[in-house]
Amino acid sequence: MTIAVAELRVEDKLFLNRYLVDAGGPHIKVRPHEKPSPNLIALTRVCPAKCYELNDKGQVEITADGCMECGTCRVLCEASGEIEWNYPRGGFGVLFKFG
Repeated sequence: MTIAVAELRVEDKLFLNRYLVDAGGPHIKVRPHEKPSPNLIALTRVCPAKCYELNDKGQVEITADGCMECGTCRVLCEASGEIEWNYPRGGFGVLFKFG
């Protein structure tokens, strides 16, 4: 007997999460820079929520809406001081619906 299992893509699973955006106080900030470091550039590729991107001036920007608070950016850039990361204020941030 075979059991059929529905397969979901990562993007489909991420869509199930809910976020309460703190419009006045994002919990992550990219510090001003003239040229992004290799680690900042890496964030544009490795952030699972795709929160980081290069702007038209070649600088890395963040849109914290949808951040999963996984800590990838902290591992890559917090120790060097390139980002400022805090926990979201109470009641804001990600709400995981299915684990």
